[in-house]
Formats: sequence, C-alpha cells, structure tokens
Amino acid sequence: MVSRVIPVDPFDLVIFGGTGDLARRKILPGLFRRFCAGQMPKDARIIGAARADMDAAGYRDMVAEAIAEFGGARACEDGTLEEFLDRLDYVSIDARGEKGWQDLAEMVRGDVVRAFYFSVGPSLFGDLAERLNTHGMTDAATRIVVEKPFGRDLASAKALNRDLAAYFDESQIYRIDHYLGKETVQNLMAVRFGNMLFEPLWNSQYVDHIQITVAETVGVGGRGEYYDRSGAMRDMVQNHLMQLLCLIAMEPPSKFDPDAVRDEKLKVIRALDAVEPHHIVRGQYEAGAEGPGYREEAGDPRSRTESYIAMKVGISNWRWAGTPFYLRTGKRLKARSSEITVVFKELNHSIFGEQQDHRNVLSIRLQPNEGITLGVTIKEPGPGGMRLVDVPLDMTFADALGEEGADQTDAYERLIMDVIRGNQTLFMRGDEVEAAWAWTDPIIEGWEARGDVPKTYDSGSEGPVDAVQMLARDTRVWRKVAP
Repeated sequence: MVSRVIPVDPFDLVIFGGTGDLARRKILPGLFRRFCAGQMPKDARIIGAARADMDAAGYRDMVAEAIAEFGGARACEDGTLEEFLDRLDYVSIDARGEKGWQDLAEMVRGDVVRAFYFSVGPSLFGDLAERLNTHGMTDAATRIVVEKPFGRDLASAKALNRDLAAYFDESQIYRIDHYLGKETVQNLMAVRFGNMLFEPLWNSQYVDHIQITVAETVGVGGRGEYYDRSGAMRDMVQNHLMQLLCLIAMEPPSKFDPDAVRDEKLKVIRALDAVEPHHIVRGQYEAGAEGPGYREEAGDPRSRTESYIAMKVGISNWRWAGTPFYLRTGKRLKARSSEITVVFKELNHSIFGEQQDHRNVLSIRLQPNEGITLGVTIKEPGPGGMRLVDVPLDMTFADALGEEGADQTDAYERLIMDVIRGNQTLFMRGDEVEAAWAWTDPIIEGWEARGDVPKTYDSGSEGPVDAVQMLARDTRVWRKVAP
C-alpha cells in the first residue's frame, strides 16, 4: 500500500538551535525524508540558527553527517541529498543579543509560509519571540513551534504562555509533543470514532479498566542533570501520558477540527480526580548488569527523584465514573514498550459455567511493532467438549499494510508538515497545558511535603513491587511489559 503524499505550500523554516541534538537526530533527518517523499516544494528553505560560528557550507556538511547517521534506511534517488542541502542556509545568532538578527531578517522571505522552530530551552522562548517581532519577521501568518518542557509547574507554564502571547496569537503557537505524531496514537481516534464496533462500548458500563504504559530500557544517561530536576512525573506523565489519556477518554468532538478536538481533551483534564497518596508508586532503578544506578547517573547519591511512576487515576464524568485508569512509565525496565490496553468487563452471565473468566482486551501498541490487537474468546479446537480459549485478532501494521504501511512517517516529520499546513489538531493549546499542570502540581507538592522516598527496583525488571500490589488491591494485574 503506497501512501498518498500531498505537497505543502512553499515555506521558510528557521530552526533556532539548528546545531543541537534534537535538530541533528530528528528535525533535519525528518525534513530530508519529507523531501525524498516529494512533500517538500522545490522552493522551500530551511535556515539553521545557533550560536556556533560557521558558514552555510559548514552547516550543510554537519546536516549531511546527521542525515547519514540518523536518517534511517529509506532510500532516495542519487543527487537528492545534494538537492536538499542546496535549500539550507545558516546564520550565527545570539538569542539574547543583536548578533545575526539583521542577517536572519534579510534571509526570511515575506511571500511564503514562515515558521520558527524554538529547539532551545524554555528560558529563551520569550527572548526569541521578542526579537522576531522587533526585527519585523512576524505577521498574522507567522507560526512558532515550541518544545517541551513547557514549564515545570503551573506558575512557570503561565509565565511562558504570557511571554509568547505578548507577540503571537494562540492560533500561531504550536506546542509540540512528538507522541501525538505517532501513527498509532492518531489511530486512537480512528478506532474510536470510525468504528461502530467500539464507540458504543467505550464507557464505564462495558470497560473494566484501562492501562497506559510507556516503558523504556535506557537509563537517564547523559540527561542525568536535567532529569534529576524533573523526574518521571514532569518528564513523562504531565505531557506524554496525559495526552494519551485524553485521546482515550475524551468525548467525540463535533467535527475533526483542531479546536473541537482540543476542547474535548481539556474537558478530560479538568475532570481528573485528585490522586490519593496510596494510589501513587514512585520508583528509582538500582545498578545492575545493564549499567549504573539512577543516583550514579544523576550525579547525586541522595537523590529522591523518581525514574518510575505508577498511579491510579479516576475521571469524574458521565462516561468514565467508576472506571480506573492505571498509568505507568519508567526507565531501565525489562523491555521497551508503549501500549494502551482497554480491558472490557466480564459477561453478566456465561452459559459456559466455570469457564466464564474470559475478557475482551483491546491493545493498542505505540512502539515497537505498531499495531492493534483485539483479544476474543473462541472454542479451543479439537474434541473433548466446549473448552474456551482467548486468541488475538492482530493487525500489526507491517503485516496488514506492507512495508509502506509499516514504514510510517516519523512523528516529527508529520508534525512539522502540520505546522506548515497550519493544522493545530495534534498540538497542545495553552489552556490545556495549564490545566495539566494544575492537576500535576498538588501531586508533586504532596510527596515533597511528606518526604516520600522512591521505592528501589532492579534494572531490567518490571518496576517496583509496590506497583504490582497497587493493582492487586483492586484484584487486577498489569499487562506484561513485552517488546
């Protein structure tokens, strides 16, 4: 199956932090793949902007190396890389000074889509916004892309929103969360709202509980200093897992429109119950065969920062009252896996007597091996009576759609192209971010006030034992973390 590629309008994309790790690993290789796919118009231009002193030729060399290392296996015709590099330029710039700004203003065209990617720390967002305005590079059609972390609490998120709102309308601000660009995440809406099979059952009358898991095998590594200031709650739950929760739990929007979708996500966040302390488990990995422990990597032998968190969350609305959502995420776990599992209730009455303990389970795998599996109950083949067995109806994208379907566009590729199109559906709105922090802050403040210490867990395990016990109290079990 060959996907249909729709070219975007001509654009100038300026990447502040254009020599940084995110630009090298994700943004620039992703743009190259869009160029190979024929989605980028011939007169599109990409301008790197950073403190490093280099000329355009040096920047093109750096980008070529990044594409060779991180561009993936997708083949392009001979000469395509050179064509792509010809569309690159570079300016050495000081985000808080005047160096390079006039040069940038002269490079950026006024008759194409203009987008500015803030691939820098949040402390520079306000400075960049101010200087873009001062040097005449903004108008009603200008778009800016900002990366997480969008604040570290409600107060700082509000301050960042104010800084950006001083120069840009909300319709111009694209707060990017790469999880929302994943093919299977978007399929959540297609599965829910495009199939009569599921939507009538998508409520507390039929759903026993829902699990959302984002498990990583890596430790904090070189991000130790940053991670120790944030922890799993700020780094993963407040944004990534919150977005997945919203897409699973939201009401059907009136139409597939950016604000209609985001209105419904906001309602979910505002309906979240406060989380009781005994419904939260924080963990921290210890040294093992996979590498050093968290405290060694973070550089703080007394750190109380969590590398793992599990929690039971309730939503007080008509659709979900009484149905728990179990969230968990952590580093140095047994396997890398991101999955949403919808566990349906047992039958009210089974004609098969003691064999009634069978449930339908819908599993939506985000990574690896993106796909959807629905567990159904059938008769076990062979003689000997009616014996029931659960089997999966599996739609792994690689199998169902072939290589083109499996080789889905990288999240950053899709999201950047949505910026150029002016489509904000998969981006967070300012009030949504603030609502998420308003729910998150009391949880963090609570364990800090109590002096809670994370439970230790072995590297390569499935996390702290306490997380297993949390579900056991509800007579439930976690899905196995499996690749």
